[in-house]
Amino acid sequence: MRPVVYLLAAIGGDGRERDMLLGAGAGEGPAVRVGDEGLDREGLWSAAAAVAGRITGARAVAVHGEASLSTVVAVVGGLLAGVPVVPVPADAAAAERRHIVRDSGAELWLGTPQEGTDLPAVPVDPAERSSHTVPEPPSEAAALVMYTSGTTGPPKGAVLSRRAVAADLDALADAWDWTPDDVLVHGLPLFHVHGLVLGVLGALRVGGPLVHTVRPSPAAYAAAAEKEKGRLFFGVPTVWSRVVRDPASARALSGARLLVSGSAPLPDTVADGLRAASGHHPVERYGMTETLITVAARADAPRRTGWVGTALAGLETRLRGEHGEPVPSDGESIGELQVRGATLFDGYLGLAGATAAAWTDDGWFRTGDAAVRDTDGWHRIAGRMSVDMIKTGGYRVGAGEVEAALLGHPAVREAAVVGEADDDLGQRIVAYLVGEGIDPGAVLDFATARLSVHKRPREVRVVDALPRNAMGKVQKKLLGGAHG
Repeated sequence: MRPVVYLLAAIGGDGRERDMLLGAGAGEGPAVRVGDEGLDREGLWSAAAAVAGRITGARAVAVHGEASLSTVVAVVGGLLAGVPVVPVPADAAAAERRHIVRDSGAELWLGTPQEGTDLPAVPVDPAERSSHTVPEPPSEAAALVMYTSGTTGPPKGAVLSRRAVAADLDALADAWDWTPDDVLVHGLPLFHVHGLVLGVLGALRVGGPLVHTVRPSPAAYAAAAEKEKGRLFFGVPTVWSRVVRDPASARALSGARLLVSGSAPLPDTVADGLRAASGHHPVERYGMTETLITVAARADAPRRTGWVGTALAGLETRLRGEHGEPVPSDGESIGELQVRGATLFDGYLGLAGATAAAWTDDGWFRTGDAAVRDTDGWHRIAGRMSVDMIKTGGYRVGAGEVEAALLGHPAVREAAVVGEADDDLGQRIVAYLVGEGIDPGAVLDFATARLSVHKRPREVRVVDALPRNAMGKVQKKLLGGAHG
């Protein structure tokens, strides 16, 4: 029976990768551990083959994306069978789950049935074993249909090919010097790009062990560092902020090789706290469901908090203004980030119009994100063009830069900056803050010492919570008089 090492090398489809699939690095010990459950490489391959045997020929399969070993087995089973896998958020409401299942055309539900689905359920048992095999699917075949956060309507299904997934994981392995010796540790959701594609499929493709902590708590990360000899750790700023507030857990990460942060800008205070406690300053990266990870700071590059790095191998980036004009790469000028290359999705499922609108006439994907790029090709994300590009007093200000500065204040736990209509300025910068004991005047003084005059908030509003959608993203259009 084939070892599981380089399990997803089959995604790429050339002879070199198939030799890797069959060759070195199978080793002993677990391939993946989720909480207290684990499988070695042979066991994972066999359990996934049992799933593949039940679903071969299906148009698509939906997977309940809970943090469990069964989820990993189900996803790998779908990839082995050549059946597109539709990860469904574990915390989705019934209506959202119903929309994803129906829109995707999934014919089977892998795992425990959930409210909002009426699909035939296929049991997934990590203890089951099978030698079922199917022919290698073509590299252009769909691997995953991942749903966007739905900030502009119902979530859309982004179709990701096997080739795109392989290209992204190989480019990240190159950028981060990721090898089979790296024990990857994270506790991120198994229905997002970060947690599932990078955090599960990445480890399997590279050939190193994965330790999933179920929840990304500081204590769990510290335990994995000490007991599992974790070397590569994935997290989001919220995770790293909590680690910093737990000094013992932060110190436990001193033996790691690399910490990675993504999904939102990393505040300076968090980066500095991690470096002081663990000796590590995380690298940052940027991507979208539609593009996977396109820009990342390399492991061997200088650390620059708030900058997400350079374009990965096989990808290109450019900045364009509101009318399609080029924006200079001077480290200051803001434009829409556009990308093209091997990791991009094939389109939105069943939405030809939305797919066409997502690309420029000359073949670049419109990310909708505002960014700056410097002369060395480093990128900083300023937010969404629709709500995070603020035009005030003749200046263009990215909300993300202002938010990053405000998050450096010790009383500020969350920040959302918007532009609100102003008769004099066009838009005035308003900051909505969540935290304990926030003094708006003190926060404005704090911002004055850190931001140019035109970037400083004109008003601070303290709120109990920021409005978020089902995926946890802040919905700025629901804040006061914000508009894009």
